[in-house]
Amino acid sequence: MIDRNRWIRTGDIGIIEDGRYLRITDRKKEMFKLSAGKYIAPQPIENKLKESFFIEQAMVIGENEKFASALISPNFTFLHDWCSFHKIQFRDNKELIESPEVIEKFSKEVREVNKSLGEHEHIKRFRLVTEEWSPQSGELSPTLKLRRNLVANHYKDLIEDIYLRGEKDQNVITLIKNGINGILKNLPKF
Repeated sequence: MIDRNRWIRTGDIGIIEDGRYLRITDRKKEMFKLSAGKYIAPQPIENKLKESFFIEQAMVIGENEKFASALISPNFTFLHDWCSFHKIQFRDNKELIESPEVIEKFSKEVREVNKSLGEHEHIKRFRLVTEEWSPQSGELSPTLKLRRNLVANHYKDLIEDIYLRGEKDQNVITLIKNGINGILKNLPKF
């Protein structure tokens, strides 16, 4: 527990404030590395996202990926009130989170948080979920800590969608380029 330099190894990440106080900001084991080699501590980013009235919970993802993304569980009580005020009609939470106005509002909230983050920490993509995360539903521990593995397993299709969409777009671009090159090869030369 105490190393040769007399440091206590707790697995926590912190910063020294005012040259005297240690403020714990994250757990080391929750950090992850992007494919470019940059490390991300998700908890401070998640806490910044949760400062928004619209966001109840968030999970930053991106281990071994090109960029960071997030799964967001909205504050549905606040969001329903906001939609009523803006006369946005919906039948259920699924329809609500697919509404262009709602997606744009959350995009604005994420862009605002990104302004305070390092470039490699920016949330490039996010997905809203229809469920509220709680200890009762299992996504949060009794002490309200995010159960990352459980959430990742539960939303693995959504996570794959976040990271495959760019590859699908790239595949389409490649197909178009190959098609154009094939057409150009078959044109008569002048």
